[in-house]
Amino acid sequence: MAFKIVTDSATDLPREIIEKYELHVIPTPVTINGTDYFDGDTIFPEEFYKIQAEGAQISTYHINTFMFRQNFEPYARAGEAVVYLCFSTGIAGTFNAANLAKKELLEEYPDFDLTIIDSKCASMGFGLAVTKLLRMQENGAPRETVIEAARFFFDNMEHIVTVDTLEYLYKGGRLSRTSFVLGGILDIKPIIEVNDDGALVAFEKVRGRQKSLKRCVELVGERGVNLDRQVIAMVHGNDREAFDRTKQMLEEAYHCKGIIESRVGCAIGAHTGPGIIGIVFLSASEEAYAKWLD
Repeated sequence: MAFKIVTDSATDLPREIIEKYELHVIPTPVTINGTDYFDGDTIFPEEFYKIQAEGAQISTYHINTFMFRQNFEPYARAGEAVVYLCFSTGIAGTFNAANLAKKELLEEYPDFDLTIIDSKCASMGFGLAVTKLLRMQENGAPRETVIEAARFFFDNMEHIVTVDTLEYLYKGGRLSRTSFVLGGILDIKPIIEVNDDGALVAFEKVRGRQKSLKRCVELVGERGVNLDRQVIAMVHGNDREAFDRTKQMLEEAYHCKGIIESRVGCAIGAHTGPGIIGIVFLSASEEAYAKWLD
């Protein structure tokens, strides 16, 4: 059965992948100085980080039920099946809002076939999985296999993240003032992961930017499986120099099959700042789906 894969802009997918697969990406909203913008539609990373550096008041909110209904209804009306892969419930209320929209649409379109999957991933953590699933679909994988693979990729996706300053974590309420002040004095750089509940949590602290980048690369080796056969992904906000240094360390250490590069958009960048560096990869073998990924 034919089906359409839909996701949202919190995937931080590169434009070339979106265009290659004609992927429907629902934009995540962000409020800047009281005005609403939509990530990847009316605002893009280059402009966003410039505005952020100027001290703008920035807040984010999840895609709401009305927005989901607007995006899903054309498929319901046309009788097309949809698999929607969404931003982690551990970070935003996207999953619940999507399900409310589904419930409303089923009252009007009772045959609408909509599968909603909570990625429990963030940024290219679920962007990388979406890329793999699009490749599987292109190669003829049945919908049931794609859905099964989605759950496998999401369950086994590792996120290793660090930031250059604690300022934005503090502003976003994710860090106490005491930790913010002491961390700044000691030049503390948190190492952050997305845990099993899909939430961003700091699990290590390192002093100094270079040491934090090196530690991120070490953790890829500790957690990754078959890295020389994996296509992994890397993201940054607005620090290309740190990104390039980290990428070089990764390539020298693990000789990965490929590295997809992208920028962190508003959904995550609003809370981490421009110095975010992230690496995403699998902690389990994808051999069961290899024939669909070639």
